[in-house]
Amino acid sequence: MRIAQVAPLCESVPPKLYGGTERVVAYLCDELVRKGHDVTLFASGDSRTSATLVAACPAALRLQGERGTLEPHIAMLGAVATRAPEFDVIHFHTHPIHFPLARRLAVPQITTLHGRLDLPALGPLFREFDDMPVVSISDAQRAPLRHADWIATVPHGLPPDSLSFHPKPGGYLAFLGRISPEKRVDRAVAIATACRQRLLIAAKVDDDDREYFERDIRPLLDTPLVEYVGEIGDADKDAFLGGASALLFPIDWPEPFGIVMIEALACGVPVVAFRGGSTPEVLEHGSTGFVVDSLEDAIEATRRVGLLDRRQCRAAFEQRFTASRMASEYVKVYHQAIARRRSLPIAAGEH
Repeated sequence: MRIAQVAPLCESVPPKLYGGTERVVAYLCDELVRKGHDVTLFASGDSRTSATLVAACPAALRLQGERGTLEPHIAMLGAVATRAPEFDVIHFHTHPIHFPLARRLAVPQITTLHGRLDLPALGPLFREFDDMPVVSISDAQRAPLRHADWIATVPHGLPPDSLSFHPKPGGYLAFLGRISPEKRVDRAVAIATACRQRLLIAAKVDDDDREYFERDIRPLLDTPLVEYVGEIGDADKDAFLGGASALLFPIDWPEPFGIVMIEALACGVPVVAFRGGSTPEVLEHGSTGFVVDSLEDAIEATRRVGLLDRRQCRAAFEQRFTASRMASEYVKVYHQAIARRRSLPIAAGEH
């Protein structure tokens, strides 16, 4: 099958540091190629992939200080439209900026929605584009947009060898991701303090969250139990996660998926997560972690996390969250999109 993958340009594929969507796109492309498909990736020029790379800009926009720049994305979408007849299916991972264009393509296409969907502006947008076939990354993600044209849910997956199993925990709790109000690293500090355990925080701070970090979070870091590591990349993630006794995931928002949870499971590390969005779908409560509803519950769960079997965490990852499983499910979705497109009349202006 000839497949086009269209990635956001804020980060490279895979990202050099933080970036969930682009990392998933990287794993998907490589696995599809391994399965024998002809894959073309539209992404930033500093991406590394076994697919054929079409560079839409020289390097990831965030690292150039141009994260919100639309022009490279618009140019990339123009290139996708021009080359559309070369593909059997086009898979978008971009913000719905491509919807007006995708509606006019004769080539079958799908869009995976990677972000939160409870923002007010998205309701009118998806009512207008209720014919756009979209894929969710968890069932919970769909809740705010029940009227969207959902065709599948495909959870994320990782290559089994991307992170190694660590049978014995180290002497610390881990927080990995992004520091922002909805990620609630302050809860992680409170949990660690109550449990009298070390907490290592490996997280980036976006410019939009800098004031929040300086005002609300930095004062919490002035304690011997807490160490702020900063933003880390893939090369450091295995050791950072694998040495933890547990990953703390104290979110305060409808998490669409939470790839860091399955990264922890791949290392054999159980997760203590607040209930929100996908967390009950990803974790098996009492087996691969605990899903909690309050700070008090989180503290108690963290004290009990040593009772969980790290081998079971790794086994759950291998059974449910591999890149091979993800790619196979997407291939089924591609065939579904192709069959569906053949059944539709050709509209005026389609390419």
